Amino acid sequence: MMTPVKRVNRFFMLLTAPLFGLLLCLWLYQPPLELKLNTAPFAADPGPVNETAQLKQDLAVAKSYAAYTIDSIGTSAQLYKQTTNAMNTLVSTATAQTSRPERIYNRRISSRLGIPADVISSDRITIELYRLNPGNYTAYAMKIKLKDTSAMKMSLAGDGTGASETTLQAVNRYGASAGINAGGFADQNGKRYPLSTTIVGGEYLYGFEPSYKDLSFVGLNKSGQLIGGKFTSRDQLDQLEPVFGATFVPVLLKNQSKTAIPLKWQLAPKRAPRTIIGNYKDNQLLILVADGYNENGNSGATLAELQDKLYNLGVIDAYNLDGGGSSSMIFRGKVINKPSDGNLRRVPTNFLFFK
Repeated sequence: MMTPVKRVNRFFMLLTAPLFGLLLCLWLYQPPLELKLNTAPFAADPGPVNETAQLKQDLAVAKSYAAYTIDSIGTSAQLYKQTTNAMNTLVSTATAQTSRPERIYNRRISSRLGIPADVISSDRITIELYRLNPGNYTAYAMKIKLKDTSAMKMSLAGDGTGASETTLQAVNRYGASAGINAGGFADQNGKRYPLSTTIVGGEYLYGFEPSYKDLSFVGLNKSGQLIGGKFTSRDQLDQLEPVFGATFVPVLLKNQSKTAIPLKWQLAPKRAPRTIIGNYKDNQLLILVADGYNENGNSGATLAELQDKLYNLGVIDAYNLDGGGSSSMIFRGKVINKPSDGNLRRVPTNFLFFK
């Protein structure tokens, strides 16, 4: 008799028999598995692949060239920098060497004047003020270096129709740093006119007048150089390109040589207050104003004394300007000399200097 457990076991055996039979068949029979796909249409074209490989190779070469170029540029830049520094050093050295003779010359002429009492200096001008006392007279000097040609001009009182003003008035009117009286003048009907050839702002005030007697012209040209002397024709003066100038008498030095002083001007007056303008070979100006207490001929300096003094100071050219009571020197708004009239005389023209 079958027990319930046996019946259950038989049931499950019958139920699983087909499954085990199938597994046994699959195990005993193993057909080969093969997946056949047509991949040819999807294969990569060898052209782009080859080009990519070549491009990669070219990029590698370009990279090596770029690295070499960068190194070359760096080396060239360093070499350029070193060359530039070397050239700048050479230029600085050359500049220093070039200016050295100028500095030596300036020290030499300055040493003859002594120690300046005051100095005005800017990028346009340098003015050194000196006091001179050779023994027979007292004088004041200004050594002036024009760094800008516009730092000096000649003022004209009014419009040239007989007006006059003191040098101090001209200095204050134009805001100048220093000034001296300029050319001579002639009085007529209570008016005061500039003497002979006078040029203001590049224009002839009354036209050109040939030099006569002992008169001479003195002024500045477009290059900032002192020019002067006797001129027989306007063309002769125009060749020097004058910007301004005035006339008086006489010439004391020309080309570093003493000129003959006319007898008249040696005696009438013998001694007097004087104003003289000259230049050195480096175009620096020297202005000298000698003091005197009157115009009677017994105070001040003789022209010969001043000629010798200027010559010994190394001045190349020198011209006597109006003197006597006209002599005046203004520096920093103050009257430096002692005017023989007791006060400044009114004159039609003045040389002014600007900081």
